Amino acid sequence: MKLNTKLVIIMLTLLVIAVLTLFVMNQYSQHKLVEEIQDSSSAISEVLQKSVEDLTSETDAETSKLSEYVDEARKKGIDEINIIDNDGEIIDSSDPAKIGKQRDLKKLQKGFKPIPGAKGARGVAGTIVKPYKLVVPVIIGDQQLGFVEINLLLDNIREIQHDNFVRRLVATFLVFIFGTATIIFLARRYTDPIHRLAAGVKKVSAGDLSVTFPVESGDEIGELAVNFNEMVGKLRERESLEKRLYEAEHLSRVGQLASGIAHEIRNPLNYISLAADHLKNEIQVACDGSRSDLSDLLDKIKEEVRRANYMVLNFMNYGRPLKIRPSEVSYSELVNKALPVLADKLEEQRIKIITDIAPDLPLMWADPELMRNCLVNFITNASQAMPDGGAITLGARLDSDKNQFELTFADEGTGINPEELDKIFQPYFTTKEAGIGLGLAITERIIREHGGTIEVASEPGAWTIFTVTLPTRPVTQ
Repeated sequence: MKLNTKLVIIMLTLLVIAVLTLFVMNQYSQHKLVEEIQDSSSAISEVLQKSVEDLTSETDAETSKLSEYVDEARKKGIDEINIIDNDGEIIDSSDPAKIGKQRDLKKLQKGFKPIPGAKGARGVAGTIVKPYKLVVPVIIGDQQLGFVEINLLLDNIREIQHDNFVRRLVATFLVFIFGTATIIFLARRYTDPIHRLAAGVKKVSAGDLSVTFPVESGDEIGELAVNFNEMVGKLRERESLEKRLYEAEHLSRVGQLASGIAHEIRNPLNYISLAADHLKNEIQVACDGSRSDLSDLLDKIKEEVRRANYMVLNFMNYGRPLKIRPSEVSYSELVNKALPVLADKLEEQRIKIITDIAPDLPLMWADPELMRNCLVNFITNASQAMPDGGAITLGARLDSDKNQFELTFADEGTGINPEELDKIFQPYFTTKEAGIGLGLAITERIIREHGGTIEVASEPGAWTIFTVTLPTRPVTQ
């Protein structure tokens, strides 16, 4: 429902309530007024009846009854009754002091009129009530017996009118108060969302695109909230596109630079490899094979040169699809090949390697070189997080229910801040002064290309655990 429709309905409802209230109060007041008039008319009729009895009576026995009746009749507005004969003498009265007094018939005006010169009396409601006089001639047949003079104080009718006025005033005031309260309530109800929306707009203008506005109604405010959320959503999309575009441009520039540097690195690596082969041949000839330790050392140099060359190739081809050459490989053998390369560094940092590999772990279907590269990256990152030494635990088991391998890499290092957990796999993101931020990015890509997943959990200042899952079945490339 539209906001203007709601406001119109509310105003019409208030108007109907006001009209109905005043109508009910008016009907009640009219009913009370009619009842009071009927009571006054009945009282006057009874007075006239008793007056006729007094005029036609030959004794004074009824005088006391008239006086007693007036005491009751005063409650209905009758203040005084005088019965006057044709000679102007008051032959009976509710005021005994006036009996026998003479009245001037010429000044006796017939009908219902205010008493001239009379001071107002205070009525039941506390208001000043003006007295009225009713003079009625008493005629039986063709003979006029006299007059009945009735002084009236219509304070009951005045009181009813006064009460009616007060009730209407109170009812109008209550309706006004109710309408004012309703308007205040509606003003707050409809302005509060607008204020919240304005605050949200300020946050968005300040760069906070996480703001969302709940849609609580179907009116214009609800439509405004929907449009606001759509606008924020489009701004988020635009910001995401701008970030990706910036990252793509940044990666492109860095990739071009890195590709050129990597190309230049491959030439000295090839020379070192050839030099290692030459030295190995010379040592074998000169020592007749007695220095096997030197031959083993040269083999390790050549192996590391080959691995470095392989890493350079991956670095150069980071933006291209990886070339995975999977085969059946033992995870224990991968660990045994990766550890000797890092043994000296780990021993220097007083870092202990703990292996927790299930003895019945089957062979894995993976690229041995790439997986060994992942192991080296995990162990290197863990050792860099433990400058004061500690233990790195390498775990491996088979989850038969999920038909996948689960590899864990746990350390006792400095941990990772929560705000950095979502960034550690991004290319070129690093918190180390000597790092370039490609180790975990390449590792995550290798795991993903094998059809696996990688997750990380960390407690800053306590520990970090990387969990890698790999499928047991061959990955179709």
